[in-house]
This record gives sequence, structure tokens and C-alpha cells, in this order.
Amino acid sequence: MPAYATNMRLKFPIVALILEIITIILFAVFVVYDDGEGHGHEPHSNKTHKEEPMDLYPMFQDVGLQWGLLMQGFWHLTDGKIKINIIKIINADFSTATVLISFGAVLGKTSPLQLLIMTVLEISIFSINEHLVANILKANDVGASMIIHAYGAYFGLAVARVLYRPGLKNGHENDGSVYHSDLFAMIGTVFLWMFWPSFNSAIADPGFTQLTAVINTYLSLAACVLSAYAISSLVEHKGKLDMVHIQNATLAGGVAVGTCADMNIGPFGAMLIGLLAGIISTLGFKYLTPILASSLGIQDTCGVHNLHGMPGILGGLAGIVAVALGKKEDGDPAMQAAALASSLGFALVGGMITGFIMKVPIWGQPPDQNCFDDSIYWEVPEEEEENEESLAHGDHSKNKAEV
Repeated sequence: MPAYATNMRLKFPIVALILEIITIILFAVFVVYDDGEGHGHEPHSNKTHKEEPMDLYPMFQDVGLQWGLLMQGFWHLTDGKIKINIIKIINADFSTATVLISFGAVLGKTSPLQLLIMTVLEISIFSINEHLVANILKANDVGASMIIHAYGAYFGLAVARVLYRPGLKNGHENDGSVYHSDLFAMIGTVFLWMFWPSFNSAIADPGFTQLTAVINTYLSLAACVLSAYAISSLVEHKGKLDMVHIQNATLAGGVAVGTCADMNIGPFGAMLIGLLAGIISTLGFKYLTPILASSLGIQDTCGVHNLHGMPGILGGLAGIVAVALGKKEDGDPAMQAAALASSLGFALVGGMITGFIMKVPIWGQPPDQNCFDDSIYWEVPEEEEENEESLAHGDHSKNKAEV
């Protein structure tokens, strides 16, 4: 691969600015403020415009927004315009979560330009599936286990499969972490844990239903933490805890309870979902990720299959069972099953198509030897560059001393 292939000096700024200019033009043509007189349902929500304009802001502030507003808004035009309000911003925020999840499957092996292309395509495909699930099938997925977590994970895994690198079959020396980075990552885990109830309940009907979503999410997360710690200790050498499990699997309960968070599944039901999520997520990190890489050629950098993929499917299945048991009024288990199938189908097909587009050489994909190296696309301190060079030549003494 030519040395200049990864140079983003012109390619990334030009593409990014052109996309932003196009977005601004589209906003000028289609987007206006919601004056409160609009009617009808928002995407991914059962709410109408009866709420006061600022009632939902506290839920929103706890959770690539622009493109999502347009893609979702085109399904709900009023007199040819997209009326922007807090609910639409929340839903657009949700659409970006799918991309953040998918990034985790290809992180360190893609250029900023590839990720930008992936963002535009994934959100466009997401908006189609969301409209189908929420408005055509009328399935319940208040916390988006299916349309965000499962979709985002399997979209990213499909992209990762298409971008498979034989040269990384046995791993890469930079594909790992050090003690201080693990500590910083745990800060992120704590924040996600605290705000997950807001995410799952943001678009639930106000009042008792929204409170139910918050309670179910907390209970599922709490049970998930215990099972993740227990299984991590069980499968690791001498019963020690693995930071990867603690950073990730402790959040799987929030993912898995999402679909039925606002349903009357009972406290024990939420805790059971969280218990199972913590178990399958931890076991996935320990045993399944290596199998996916070695047997299927899916190099899942951050293990999104374990935190979002499998728990997302668990959430979808839990929603089918809960609706079948009458835990949601006017629910149809067949439509819940169709929603899960739709989310997985759009993710896998859309991810493969996107992967082939991202594979075109012009996007500046890093060569194998430069994967998982920040300095190829970011300015980094000279001391860090020296450490990376010394590690690349087998000198690990300095790094160990610093740790």
C-alpha cells in the first residue's frame, strides 16, 4: 500500500465539509421549529405533542445527530417540513448510538474517512428499519434492544467480516490496553451505568410507565453486575477478575431489558433478564470472541457482539415472551418477532454492502502494521511515539516500569 494512502490532509476535510454543507442546505429546505401544533406520532415513540416543550429535556440531556434528524424526519413530514422538537432530537440521538456500537467492531482498523462513510450509510439504513419496526409492525422496543443494540452490533460485525485482514489473524501487538487506560475506561462504564435508565425510559409514556422503565433498568443492571463479576471470577485464572468483563458485561443488563423495560414484567423478571445478560456477555468475551476471529474471520475489536449483539437478541426474545404473556396491552408477539428479524436482516445485509463500499482503497484504510496506532491519524506527544516505537522493536521494559 502506498505510504500516502492514509494521508487525510485533503480527503477527510473535503468529504466532511461537503457532507456538512449538504446537510445545512437540507435543513434550510426541510427543517423548521415545532410550534406545538403538529399531530401524529414520532418515530420510535408512542407520544404525541401534548407534553410541555421542556418536559423531556432532563431525559434528553443524559443521552452525528444532524443526519439522523433528517433521515428519521423524512418519514414524518408535516406540510413538506420536518418539525424539530426534543422527541425528534432524542430519536436522532438514538440513531447515532447504533454507529457508536458498530465503530467498536472495526476500531483501530479503519480511517476517519471510512468511519464517516459508515456513519452516513448506517444511519440511513437504520431509519428505514426503525420506521418499519415502529410504524409498520408497531412493535414495542422502548429501550431499543433490537433496533439499536442488535442492529448496531451485527451491522458492525458484517462490516468487520467484509474488511477482514488475514494479516491480523494472529492479533496485533498494539491491540491491547494498559493499566491507566483500563482505569479511564472504567470511568466511562460508571457513567453509562448511571445514565442507562434515562436511555431506556426517555421515550416511554410519562408517568408510571416511564417510572417502570427506570426501575426495571436499574434492577436488571444490578443483577447483571453480580453475574458478570461471578462468571468472570469463575472462568479466569485463580479466580481473578478480568477488566474487559467488568468494563463491558456489567452493562449488558441495560441492553437486554430495553425491549420490555416499560412492560409489567415484575422486578424479578427484570432481574432475571439482567442475570442472564451478565452470564452470556461474560462467557462471550471469554470464549466466543476468539472463535469468531479464528473460524469466521470476524475481528471484533471491542467485543460489541458480547455487550450489544447477544444481549440485544436476548432483549428481543424477552420482549416476544413478555408480549405473549400479556405484559403489554395491544402487543402482538408475532410483530415482536418480525421486528427482531427485520433488525438483524437490515444489519447484516446493510453492513455487508457498507463494508464493500468502505473497502474501496481511496478511503485511506491503514495498512496492517499501522492498525491500532493513534499516531497515523492523530497528533500524539513525541514521548508516546517513542514508547510505541520501542514496543514495536520489542523493548517493553520502559512501558512496564511506567505501569
